[in-house]
Amino acid sequence: MEITDVRVKKFSGENRLKAIAAITIDDCFVVHELRVIDGKEGLFVAMPSRKMPNGEFKDVAHPINQETRNKIEAIVIEAYESIEDEIVEE
Repeated sequence: MEITDVRVKKFSGENRLKAIAAITIDDCFVVHELRVIDGKEGLFVAMPSRKMPNGEFKDVAHPINQETRNKIEAIVIEAYESIEDEIVEE
């Protein structure tokens, strides 16, 4: 699997949500709505999710193993950090 494109939109403000991202895999499959979150231990990438009737959130797309999750997170955070000056106002 190769991530062939990453698009990130940064947000300003004191919110924990720092950006929304989309990744393209192998030039043929796109995953939208990855969220870059400022957590207690630094930045992390949350997968797209949907709020269930009981109020919990369930991922609608996610990696099957930790290696793939780490790869996606590293690429998205690298893209996020490379566009420091391009901030979208909330």
